Amino acid sequence: MAANKEGFTRLTFTEHSPETMHLRSRQLYADLSQRRTVRKFSDRPVAKEIIENLIRTAATAPSGAHKQPWTFCVVSNPDMKASIREAAEKEEYENYHGRMSDDWLDDLKKFGTDWQKPFLTTAPYLIVVFKKSYDVGADGEREKNYYVNESVGLACGFLIAAIHHAGLVTVTHTPSPMNFLQQILGRPANERPFLLLPVGYPAEGVEVPVIERKSLRQVSVWFE
Repeated sequence: MAANKEGFTRLTFTEHSPETMHLRSRQLYADLSQRRTVRKFSDRPVAKEIIENLIRTAATAPSGAHKQPWTFCVVSNPDMKASIREAAEKEEYENYHGRMSDDWLDDLKKFGTDWQKPFLTTAPYLIVVFKKSYDVGADGEREKNYYVNESVGLACGFLIAAIHHAGLVTVTHTPSPMNFLQQILGRPANERPFLLLPVGYPAEGVEVPVIERKSLRQVSVWFE
C-alpha cells in the first residue's frame, strides 16, 4: 500500500448499497421537508451542549481554501438579547415604514410579519453568524479569505439543517442594516454580521403559514 502524500490522510468513507442510499436519501428529505420557519418561540431552556453540537456541525461546511471564515456568537444573556431586540426593532420599523417597496410589503403579508421581533428576547439562544472578510495573523498582518459569502452561506445552511434535525426551530433574521450587532457584541473590524438565528422550542400551539414548496421539476434541469 502506497504511503500517504505529505500533508494528506486517507479518506474516511462509508459506502452504502444502492438500497440503503435510496432509503437514507428519502429519510433525510422526509425529515427536512418538515422544517418550517417559526417566529413564535417558547422560553423553555435548551442545554448548552446541544447548541455547541449544532455549531460544530455548521463548522464542518466547506469553505474557500479551507479558511473557515466564520464566527458563531451565541447569546443567552437576557440584557444582551434585550439590547439586540431594541436595535433590531428600530431598524425593522424603518424598513416597514419607508425602506421596503410596496411589492416587498405585499409579498410579506401572507406571513403576517411586522417590525416587532419578540422572538429575539423569548428564544433561549440567539446565534449571530459573522463573516470574516479577512483574518489577522499572529504578526498583525491581514490574511486573505476566499469566497467568504459562499462559505458562510454554506455553514448557515448546515446550521439550519442541524437545528431542525435536533428537534428545535429557528427563523432566519436579517435586520438591515445589521452593524449594530457588531457593536453590541464587540466584534473586531474584520468581522461583519451575516445572519441572526434565534434557536429554541416553538411556542405551544404555534401556527405557520400554509405554503407550498416548488416541485422537483420546477427547481431542477436535467441534461441526459
